[in-house]
Amino acid sequence: MKHFIVILAVVMAVAVSFETLGQTQRRRVNPVKNASTVTQARNEIQRDTIDKSSLVHMHDANGNIIYIDTVTGKEVVDSTLLPVVPKMEFPLFHSASIGVDLWSPVMRAFGTTYGLVGFSAQLNLHNRYIPTFEVGLGSADYHPDDNNYVYKSPMSIYFKLGADYNVFYNSNPDYMLFAGVRYGFTPFKWQITDVELPENYWQENRPVNFPSQSSFTGYFELLAGVKVKIYRNVSMGWTVRYHQILHQSNKKFGQPWYIPGYGGRGSAIAATFSIFYTLPLDKFNKQRHQPSLPKAVDITPESKE
Repeated sequence: MKHFIVILAVVMAVAVSFETLGQTQRRRVNPVKNASTVTQARNEIQRDTIDKSSLVHMHDANGNIIYIDTVTGKEVVDSTLLPVVPKMEFPLFHSASIGVDLWSPVMRAFGTTYGLVGFSAQLNLHNRYIPTFEVGLGSADYHPDDNNYVYKSPMSIYFKLGADYNVFYNSNPDYMLFAGVRYGFTPFKWQITDVELPENYWQENRPVNFPSQSSFTGYFELLAGVKVKIYRNVSMGWTVRYHQILHQSNKKFGQPWYIPGYGGRGSAIAATFSIFYTLPLDKFNKQRHQPSLPKAVDITPESKE
């Protein structure tokens, strides 16, 4: 019996040795080393258990959930927790508009002594960003109440460049609430005539005329406005604008009272009322992205006579 137990123990020891040798040989045949295998080997030697959840799911220093790729050892941020940018509901080239500002001619008809007419062209991108170009004509003929001088500025052109931002860009494009910025500039002339100076200055009462002056003035505008559809492709819109002069040339005989496109120097607030015609570009986008289909082939068998 004692010999049988000894023989059985020797057989078991030999079996364990062969099993260990087989495992060692298999590892040498497949020498894959990465973060997971190194951790696994280290834990096998130390006879520790592996907590797989700590290798797969954890948080970084910023509190983001990250996942560890157990094959490559790389960290991957959970994409479902990243901020999602709102999808643009409208195509890049959504529409184009042209407009005419009726505020100046209407106010001129009611007695304002300056202004004339303005036009605008807009390109609507994603119904969100609206680059705008404005051009117009302005003039002034001002007689103060005391009639002690006359201010005149002949018809001059002005330009404005800028853009608007539609707050409701993913809503109905027929209704807009927007804010924008403009840079305006104008080359123009102005003069003051029939200036009556006090007698104690010139020792006589006679009018004085200042020569015509040329000026180049630049200014900026911050605006807010609305635009609504009234019939088919026709819309109307209002803007309220805060503006300030940025630069101005030629101040030899003072500063001009009126600036085309800007208005009177003494006011920092202006307004516009415009009528727009909008040309939709959705059809153009659909035609451009629509795949061309092959022409139909007539496979009707020919009749035999």
